[in-house]
Order: sequence, then structure tokens, then C-alpha cells
Amino acid sequence: MKALYPLKITDQTKKTLYLPKTAVESDQINKVAFGTFSTDCTILQHHHNEVLISEDLFTELKLPHQGSTHLIFHEDTVYLGPLVGIFTAGFTDSLLRPIGERSLFFAKLLTIEKSVGTFAFVFGAHQINWEQGIINGYFFHKNGWKKADIPFPNVVYDRLPNRKTENHKTLQKIKQRLHEEYLIPWFNPGFFNKWEIHQLLQHDKSISNYLPETHINPSIERIEIMLSKYQHVYLKPANGSLGLGVYQLIYSREEEVYYCRYNDEQFENRLQKFSSLESLINYIFRKKRLKDYIVQQGISLLRSDHKTIDFRVHTNKDSDGRWKVSVIAGKIAGRGSVTTHLNNGGMVKTVDEIFLTKEESTKVLDQLKQASLLLSTAIDQNVKGNIGEIGFDLGIDKNNHVWLFEANSKPGRSIFSHPKLKHDDLLSRKLSMDYAVHLTEKTIKKPEDLLQS
Repeated sequence: MKALYPLKITDQTKKTLYLPKTAVESDQINKVAFGTFSTDCTILQHHHNEVLISEDLFTELKLPHQGSTHLIFHEDTVYLGPLVGIFTAGFTDSLLRPIGERSLFFAKLLTIEKSVGTFAFVFGAHQINWEQGIINGYFFHKNGWKKADIPFPNVVYDRLPNRKTENHKTLQKIKQRLHEEYLIPWFNPGFFNKWEIHQLLQHDKSISNYLPETHINPSIERIEIMLSKYQHVYLKPANGSLGLGVYQLIYSREEEVYYCRYNDEQFENRLQKFSSLESLINYIFRKKRLKDYIVQQGISLLRSDHKTIDFRVHTNKDSDGRWKVSVIAGKIAGRGSVTTHLNNGGMVKTVDEIFLTKEESTKVLDQLKQASLLLSTAIDQNVKGNIGEIGFDLGIDKNNHVWLFEANSKPGRSIFSHPKLKHDDLLSRKLSMDYAVHLTEKTIKKPEDLLQS
């Protein structure tokens, strides 16, 4: 556990920083930095377990408020903070809800900064002043949202809301410029593609057994072969999310017909019957391109009250850069729904609520934890960039085998609406900031690693 220190302003001296005697690693320190700003100063040691900063230094470094801080020492400089920028889009003109419906999520994320020892803010493309090297960022305190000019951050946590926004050329240029010109690392930069993740993982023998049979751009012949093998398959957009555009295809040997279950544009559950697979595909994909889809093996999953169960598992890196499981929750499909998503009538339950005995729930939790940590490590090793969190959709079949359905680099947080998952919600948010501290320290002390990422 990295040490935290209260950071307070003192008006007794000029250009001076008081550091706890037990924290100072070198007598050669003569500079202080916050974000990308740094300045010469007098460093004095004292016997108090707090950091005191003169008011002129506080103003010069553009510290937004007093709080708690880490102390990262490197060469002749002590770094305060770190300063963590959370990059997103979709800002409004209202200071009451500056990021629209997502304002509550960001507010909850920022409220943990003091307990983690970070200064965290939200910003977008229009808040950056490149000429002055400052950002007019959004901070959240007990009295609500406030804006303040601060330096460019030590790290950026990417929370762009969707693929369309992420692929916007302006936003891509901002990422590139901050990364290349200012050596600011980003974490979670990019949505995962289902097929690319499958390809990366299928050659790893330690985890390939978690992967259902999957093919990209499937022909009708390929789908027919898989239906004869598994009786039902799923067609999913390779770049999809939130369960949108997912189709379950079922072949009934008794009736010699094909069924297709899906959710329409109004999120209504639909089940249609077709005399042939060709007529099904021609109807469903009359406005879509099958080449943008994957076909995935259907699996007979565990059920609760005759409804399919899958599991959402969030993993996060901690302050040492190690993977931890922050939450495991069950998702039960709505009646007639092709997915377990809440907007399709799904329901969130804790694992203890699903299984009748403690022995059963403990076994399932252990299986899911082991699988998600192995998968997190494998994805981290094979995907370019800094990954700080992953959301997995996992299933367990009737033979107690774990299957990976999807990995998300920007997992949704709807499961945290469950009242028994409040602690897990807090833990996952805290770990995101913990990882920001780890990444800052790594970047300050080994910047060459950043250039290779």
C-alpha cells in the first residue's frame, strides 16, 4: 500500500514545500511537479505526517484544491498527486449535469480521489488549451461540479462512450498528441473487437478451452454446419456492444424448421420461424452485412427458474499493476430474450442469490475468478496499450465448464444497480484510480516503457 499524505496550504513561507522526514528519499530534491507543471523550490523536512505547500507554489502549479497526495521521487523532483484526467465526450452547457446522463457515474468516480490520493477531473476536446498547456477541467465536490484550470495530467483514463466517438479523427489526434508530445500514458484506449480478441486468445493453450467455436464473415454453409453440430448458434456483430444486433438461430429437427430469436429496434423480444436457413438469413440480413458478424457456438448454460444465466466479471489492475477481481454478478435473461442485458428484461443477482448452497456458490465464484484472471493476463499480454480494467461475460454450461462470450475494455456498470453490490462498485472505481497511480509512477521512473506501449 503506497503512503498517502494530507496536502495543505501554508502562508508562512514562499516557494517552499514541507515534506515528512520519513518520506524523503534524497537530499538532492529541489523541484516540485504537479501534472506537467514543475518549478524550483525549497524543500524542508518536518516531523509531521503531512505535506505543506506555500500559497505561491500552490497557485503556480495550479493545484485545484487541498486534498491528499502521493509523493513520487525521481532524480531532483518530487511529484505531487498524481493528476488524473478522465477523457470523454458528450458535454452539455449545464454545470448541474455537464456530461448529461453519465454525470452521475463520473461524479461517483471523482469522489474517491481523496481516499486514493489523486486529483481527478473530467475533460473533453474543447477543454484543452494547447498554447498555455492547461485544461479547463471538471471537478466534483460535495457542493457539486466546478471547473478549474489545471496542467495537463500525468495519466489519462479513456472513458469515451462508444466506438463512433472513439473513431472521430479529432479525438484520435488529441490522443496521439498528448501521448507523443507530452509522454502522457492512456489506459483503456479502445473498444475490443470480438473477433480480434478471439484470434489473440485461441493460440494460448492455457485459455483456449474457454473459447466457444467462432468464425468471422460466416457463409450460410458454415452456419448450417454449426447448427447441425450445436443445434443453436449466435450471430453477433464483431464490433457490437450492449447486446444490440445479436441473433440466436435454432434448428428444430422435429419440425425441420429454423427459428430466430432477437430483440427488435424497440427492444421487444421476437421469435420468428423460417422454412430454410437461406430464407432466415435473407430476411434478417436484408439491411445488414453478414461479413461484419461472427457466428458463435451455442451452449446449454445453467438456468434459474428456466431462464438462462451468464455472469459479468470485472477485473481491474491495482496500485502494483496486478489484476484483481472487483465484482462477480449473475445476469438472468428476461423471458424470451436472446441476451441477459437489463434493457432486454434481464435481472442482476449476486451469485449467493442464484445458488441454493454456499458450497455451490463458492465453487462457481472460484471458477469464474480463476478464468477471468487468466483471461485478463492473456489479453493484457497480447493487446497493445495500457489496460486497466476488463469486463467479461462468462457462462457456465451444464457440465460446469466456463466459457468466454465477450471481453469489454469499457464495461458497462448496470450491474452495480443491485443494492448488494455497492461495495464492489466502490472497489472497482477505487482500483481504476489505484492503477492510475501505478501508471504515473511507472511513466515517471521508466518513460522508455511508455514509448514502446
